[in-house]
Amino acid sequence: MTATGKRTYTVPTRDEVSENNQGVFDNLQKGLGFVPNLYAYFAKNESALGDYLTLQSRKSTLRAKEREVINLVTSQINGCRYCQSAHTALGKMNGFTEEQILEIRKGQVSFDDKLDALAKFTSSVVENRGRATEDSKEAFFAAGYTEANMIDVIIVVGDKIISNYLHNLTGFEIDFPLAETI
Repeated sequence: MTATGKRTYTVPTRDEVSENNQGVFDNLQKGLGFVPNLYAYFAKNESALGDYLTLQSRKSTLRAKEREVINLVTSQINGCRYCQSAHTALGKMNGFTEEQILEIRKGQVSFDDKLDALAKFTSSVVENRGRATEDSKEAFFAAGYTEANMIDVIIVVGDKIISNYLHNLTGFEIDFPLAETI
């Protein structure tokens, strides 16, 4: 606790986590060049980091760009600055421009009809706690998505809600370039 009585949350270093999580840190360091603070924070729990990474790396019917649309929309609705920032960087790596990312975060995609249906469906799912509007569901399916895709959308939303809530609760340092506020 700080002098103001507010709890502070710190991101553990490699030396402060279990031997198992140290191995995961080493793999992340090799693969990404660093261990993102979100992943490091999960390592405060013996199994959470491995479980979360397994969820994130599962096979999906959705392309990487589609998953980034879901991540950006969900993180915007949930007000998670960490995930907005991380997925802005990842969105750029997946070929989106800064302007496109800002538009996606608002739940619309004027430059791609199929991604627009996905963004609007995701927005409706998150805002309505899984009770998406009939219009957003029908537009999603009319855009060519399937029920298998819908299941994957929900899994990606769930993944993102986990990380959004974790950062919203703790507010640990954001280690990505800060996303623009909208």
